Amino acid sequence: MTDPSLQRRLAAIVVADVVGYSRLMEADEVATLENLRQLRAGTIEPAVRRHKGRIFKVMGDGFLIEFGSAVEAVAAALEMQRAIAAVETPEDRRLLLRVGVNLGDVIDEGSDVLGDGVNVAARLERQAAPGGICISASVHGEIVGKIGERFFDAGERYLKNLKRPVHVWHWPDALEGTLPLPECPSIAVLPFTNMSGDEADAPFVDGLTDDLITDLSRTAGLFVIARNSVYGYRGKAVDVRQVAQELGVRYILEGSARRAMGRVRINAQLVDALGGRHLWAERFDRTVEDVFGLQDEVNAKIVEALVGRLTVPAQRNRPKNFEAYDLCVRARQLTELSPQSEREAYMLLQRAVQLEPSYAEALGLLAYNRWLAWTHFGEPEDPNRLTALASARRAVELDPNDAGCRYVLGTILAYERRWEESEAAFAEALELDPNHADTWAAMSDISVLGGRIADGLAQIEKALRLNPYPACWYLCHLGQAQYAARDYEAAKATLRREETYRTNSRKFLAAALAQLGQGEEARREAELFLIAHPHFTIAHWLSSQPLRDASVRDHFVDGFRKAGLPET
Repeated sequence: MTDPSLQRRLAAIVVADVVGYSRLMEADEVATLENLRQLRAGTIEPAVRRHKGRIFKVMGDGFLIEFGSAVEAVAAALEMQRAIAAVETPEDRRLLLRVGVNLGDVIDEGSDVLGDGVNVAARLERQAAPGGICISASVHGEIVGKIGERFFDAGERYLKNLKRPVHVWHWPDALEGTLPLPECPSIAVLPFTNMSGDEADAPFVDGLTDDLITDLSRTAGLFVIARNSVYGYRGKAVDVRQVAQELGVRYILEGSARRAMGRVRINAQLVDALGGRHLWAERFDRTVEDVFGLQDEVNAKIVEALVGRLTVPAQRNRPKNFEAYDLCVRARQLTELSPQSEREAYMLLQRAVQLEPSYAEALGLLAYNRWLAWTHFGEPEDPNRLTALASARRAVELDPNDAGCRYVLGTILAYERRWEESEAAFAEALELDPNHADTWAAMSDISVLGGRIADGLAQIEKALRLNPYPACWYLCHLGQAQYAARDYEAAKATLRREETYRTNSRKFLAAALAQLGQGEEARREAELFLIAHPHFTIAHWLSSQPLRDASVRDHFVDGFRKAGLPET
């Protein structure tokens, strides 16, 4: 409800902050203060005056500025950044600015300016690259056709302490704006376009993408984005430079595939998004039976182009029955979504294993599916618990070189409280595939419930770098870790994200709200959680989870009880 006594107005707000100011002050306090004084007097204030703005607050190395129009605000920000870039200064003494610009409602309080318009600008500033500018969609809509520089669309972002996502745009045309580039060659494989004209072939084409990602991930010396993060680009016309920026990689593989008349045809091209050039483009034509050999050939060409040498990871167990392969590919996307989709995936995987009993990936997914069924989705412990463990062990026996099978085994062994065996399985998974984001995320769950909360936070952060647009359960583990660290506000923000909000993670949201003293909202979230998960009880959660630390256990139980979740 708005207060009628408050006078609101629309303003363009610029927030500018010096990058690494504390480090610079520690290195040379006197020189840094003098450089800051010169930056303000010689660059910031002249740009503000020329574009009819007003500095309304200075906080050490930070400046809050208002303008009457978004165009003037962005023009001033660009002028500042260009002027700073033109000055030749030793790298260790150079002052760089991050700048955020937002157009929104503000409230005057004396000479100060408050309100959401200012808060969002401050959050945008933290998203900007050093020397860069980050603007909201409201600003971008005002400057199109009026500012000569191009801003790059980074999509919606959840910014700290803001309940709704903000659509952001970046300047300059640089890949460092959103995520830092890894030191080693980094690549994302975009979903291949299905050119057959038959939607029934879509799972097959998705499978090609998945398998290329899996094989590249196992190559030493490469950083590979996980499959979940690339599927948001499926079916879209994309700017590979923008995609590379959003995912924090240098190289993009894109292509198309057609399955017809017993043959598979693939067109693929590898693009250096930073350099703006094609490294190679090639067409492949094979029989359907030779599709895995085709994948190996594409993988080898990418590795040779990026690493400079051909490395051959140990061979994985490949299915011989292509109906089983199609069923397995379809099940990959279903298991984690909901109890209903999990049961659909179970039917597909049962059929895949019937068609090919030695199909390791299908058995590994079946194990994971049955583990989820009894630990999280309210299905009976007997026989699902035994089925999960036996299927996971069998999958690893059939394909000891599949990191995915070992990660599933590590997870299930932890829930069996076979701690040393679990840790060994996770270690072997990462030795086979250091880019295996699911392993890092699963290890976070085990670490947090084992009392190693700092380790759990670091592991889920590693997983999210490899998989920046993750499956819902990554955010569940992040929220769980934040709750365990007693950072309830952060947990609340994470668990309210659309990707995870209506899933199994809702119980942790209810607990976080309860700990924040928001009892009514906590109880409402608990009720909504129980509609989807009517079998949940605190007693079952305690008996099924890999809890090794009494204080962590008691902390979660306290939150569940305060939220009104049932004991038994």
